[in-house]
Amino acid sequence: MQQLSREIEIVPQHAALLFVDVQNYNATAAGGEFASMPADQVQREYGWFFETLRTSAVPNMQRLQKACRARGIEVLYTVIESATRDGRDRSLDHKLSHILVPKGDPEGAIIDALAPTENEIVLPKSSSGVFNSTNIDYILRNLGVRFLIVAGIVTDQCVDMAVRDAADRGYFVSLLEDGCAAYTDERHQSALRVLSGYSWLTDTATVVRRIEAMTAKPGVMA
Repeated sequence: MQQLSREIEIVPQHAALLFVDVQNYNATAAGGEFASMPADQVQREYGWFFETLRTSAVPNMQRLQKACRARGIEVLYTVIESATRDGRDRSLDHKLSHILVPKGDPEGAIIDALAPTENEIVLPKSSSGVFNSTNIDYILRNLGVRFLIVAGIVTDQCVDMAVRDAADRGYFVSLLEDGCAAYTDERHQSALRVLSGYSWLTDTATVVRRIEAMTAKPGVMA
């Protein structure tokens, strides 16, 4: 019997890249999640997070986004955003956590550094898990996707749920350890250790190199 492995060749025409919640609300220090905090508190509690986004995670996501676009690999985005202005459709957990990005609010937009093109899919969600409050599974299956590459924020929350739920639904998941971030390094590393049981835990350089090499093979569709 063939031995299955999480580390298998990604087939470009059956692959998609998913960016989780890299939006103005929680990927910028001026975003709504941090707007009520004094600057020194943001630096003290979230300094590692924003420094990692600036120096590593976002630049790596940009590299991956560029490589996928160049090879015709689908790029999708999920953002926290309600279907209503008052957020009454939010999950109970988001209500209890006071997480609210109203419908159409600029806080729901992807950050400029990773802005989607006109024809890329953006999925607003009102819960932590993208598979719970959007039709992403239906969309991915319509696109013929079997291989899902995941990056974004935060590692131990919404990224975690995207990876686990995708794995449970039969996708081969690749998680970019240097393309995501949590609020502290300790939380980030702890989440990665757990998620290695649900995904191929890898890095941006490896995935970009494999995408470029695989699509260069004769007879492989880009």
